[in-house]
Amino acid sequence: MTARFRLWLFLLMASAIGGCDDAPRFTAAEPGEAQSGGATTVHKKDRTAFSLPAANLSPTRRLDFSVGNSFFRNPWVIAPSTTTARDGLGPLFNTNACQNCHIKDGRGHPPEPGADNAVSMLVRLSIPDEPAFAEHIRHLGLTPEPVYGKQLQDMAIPGVTPEGKVRVEYDSMTVHFRDGTPAHLRRPTLQITQLGYGPMHPQTRASARIAPPMIGLGLLEAIPEAAILANADPDDSKGTGVTGTPNWVWDDAQQKTALGRFGWKASQPSINQQNAHALAGDMGLTSSLKPADDCTPSQPACLDAPNGQGPDGEPEVSDNILRLITFYTRNLGVPARRDVAGAQVLAGKNLFFKAGCQQCHTPQFTTAANAAEPELANQVIRPYTDLLLHDMGEGLADNLTEFKANGQQWRTPPLWGIGLTQVVSGHTQFLHDGRARNLMEAVLWHGGEALPAQRQVLAFDAQQRAALLAFLNSL
Repeated sequence: MTARFRLWLFLLMASAIGGCDDAPRFTAAEPGEAQSGGATTVHKKDRTAFSLPAANLSPTRRLDFSVGNSFFRNPWVIAPSTTTARDGLGPLFNTNACQNCHIKDGRGHPPEPGADNAVSMLVRLSIPDEPAFAEHIRHLGLTPEPVYGKQLQDMAIPGVTPEGKVRVEYDSMTVHFRDGTPAHLRRPTLQITQLGYGPMHPQTRASARIAPPMIGLGLLEAIPEAAILANADPDDSKGTGVTGTPNWVWDDAQQKTALGRFGWKASQPSINQQNAHALAGDMGLTSSLKPADDCTPSQPACLDAPNGQGPDGEPEVSDNILRLITFYTRNLGVPARRDVAGAQVLAGKNLFFKAGCQQCHTPQFTTAANAAEPELANQVIRPYTDLLLHDMGEGLADNLTEFKANGQQWRTPPLWGIGLTQVVSGHTQFLHDGRARNLMEAVLWHGGEALPAQRQVLAFDAQQRAALLAFLNSL
């Protein structure tokens, strides 16, 4: 059977499936389609594929990239220490290095069933919003749990009690494709044990979040705001059932509301702020954007513990170190796609569009001319995200609000590089809490606005499912 005939056969089968009747038909790769990150695209396919500088970064600029990488990769230590540029860890923390969560700059994972060492998964905490906490809500997007704050820290320096331990257990459920093939899904139950500071508020909401991949963040930051908002349809004026809602969040540097782009609920407006909040929440490191440790009034040992601040109160992470970390995270290259012209990949791409997946996973943008770094400007990129919030149904709900995001809404995650997850991170666990053990399970958990697309996929036969996965794994 020739490649052309196989492609024709796949397209014929795809056309027999209902879905987006006006979906395009792809018979060849689009020009430049393999260059997911435009001129920043890198071409490694091994375990380092997510850790490379943007391909168009000059040798001189790569020096700053390497220094930023060292602060991202190497462990921070407890203060006081002779390592004054890298001390101040804690008092409460989840890990001592960014790379421990973003494994090889890739995707984190939940703890194994029965284990209580979360490592690359954090737990966000909140209670129902009350008027008395209006300032918290304005700046944090939620009301923190009164004793434990907005994030559970399961580690602490000597003399300070960790806040608790996290364990995940799973219930199994089975769905069936139209041809009778079963798919076994797992539904997680989060357990927080060994609470160090007494019981939590009875209405505490807890949301597990695994660390997302780091690639292409600077390109996402460089997408013009108008281009993102052009895809929003919060009132479903188009009648598609797919809304797309922007999250408007607090910008610490500008002291005003801004468009959210980063985080599982698009709760951060910029890479720099995302980094500052992660350094504070995950490692207990202060910066000019987050000048206080994450200790609550109920944690006196945490409040009294030594820190790594300078003699005049300088934060533990200097503005220059934060700049270097941001430069590194802003300029990680996006891997090139593989086999974009293959018959099975093209057939899977047609099925992806036929099911309407592109309504949220927007394939292409052009970055702004005034991007934060010149290498990121005017790039045609293919991230497969709209950076908007979508209702994903009760099955994926965490019932935790963040700014404008409600308990069933999640930001559309980028799909670029997703096919290299196993190679880079050593696993294939997807979605915000890592419940999906492979890409097909991730698709089948889609509900809410994505339910029609999920039903289309359930109607696919084995050959069509293989084609869809071939396309996703090529990204």
